[in-house]
Amino acid sequence: MDRRKLRQAQAPALLRQKSPLSVGAQLGIRIGILFLLLAFILAVHWIERDAFVDNYDGEISFADVIYFTMISATTTGYGDIVPVTERARLFDALMVTPARIFFILILAGTAYSFVIKRSWEKWIMRRLQKTLEKHIVVAGYGTSGSEAVNELMARGEDPAKIVVIDQNAEALAKAERMGCIVLQADATRDETMEQVRLRQAATMIISAGRDDTSILICLTARHLCPHLPISLAVRAEDNEFPARAAGATTVINPTSFAGLLLAGSAHGAGISDYLADLASATGRVRLHERTIEKFEVGKSLAEVAIGLGVRILRGGVTIGFWEEGAKKLEEGDRIIEIIPGFAFPPCKVG
Repeated sequence: MDRRKLRQAQAPALLRQKSPLSVGAQLGIRIGILFLLLAFILAVHWIERDAFVDNYDGEISFADVIYFTMISATTTGYGDIVPVTERARLFDALMVTPARIFFILILAGTAYSFVIKRSWEKWIMRRLQKTLEKHIVVAGYGTSGSEAVNELMARGEDPAKIVVIDQNAEALAKAERMGCIVLQADATRDETMEQVRLRQAATMIISAGRDDTSILICLTARHLCPHLPISLAVRAEDNEFPARAAGATTVINPTSFAGLLLAGSAHGAGISDYLADLASATGRVRLHERTIEKFEVGKSLAEVAIGLGVRILRGGVTIGFWEEGAKKLEEGDRIIEIIPGFAFPPCKVG
């Protein structure tokens, strides 16, 4: 590992989000701060002009004040105009000198990157962490992870409530451009989970690209958050059981799902089209899951479903619409129904 990579590995990971300001706007703000500081120093020097002596003509004009302000702020001094009172000297020592240092830091690229920028990023991270509550953590931003984020946004999720963890800088740059909060870090570490405030998250999606890595991430997340809903994608069918044993609430096998669509199409193209329609937020119909309201307790699934009720989730047991348990709903039941995709606003996760 070369020195650059070693420094990257040692540097603490920081949460970040796309700035609402363009590069030009950020530069304009910095220049504006510089001019405000100069204007403040200029005003004080003008008010206190009697505290200065002009060794050239003995008079302090406004042009002389501008001149003295600029050479003081840029560390250049010729001795032609000097502060002579104690108050003027203290002002130059306590205000102009720190301002001069600030000018150097904000204008020098290296100093800005390693001092101001790092402090700014840490402040931004603390600010972002305070807002993270009921958010969605996505570990892995490959093909499946990015599609999951796109679908979440299509369903109405605020990208500022989606935190993407990945070690690939290019992948994170894409997620950041979409408005997501991103963290370049190893998702198998407890520290990473603490940084994204996993305990306060609404749900977690894991698609690391490798089944063993995804399962290890799930183990890390589960021991920190015993009750967090976790959806995990695996490629090999043999790894579905280990994924569930690791604590995954839902295990998705993209290959198996593709096989279901292919098998469905063999019995009619309409079946596979309908399955894809149900899975997408942009389809004519979609699946909707919700917890029943108190006034719905005791009624049948058919009576309370907004659309077409198809399943009840009751204490880890699934009940079909045709079964006896569907005739009387119980408190805490969650129901799955098919509703028109255009008739209701997208549902939120959690």
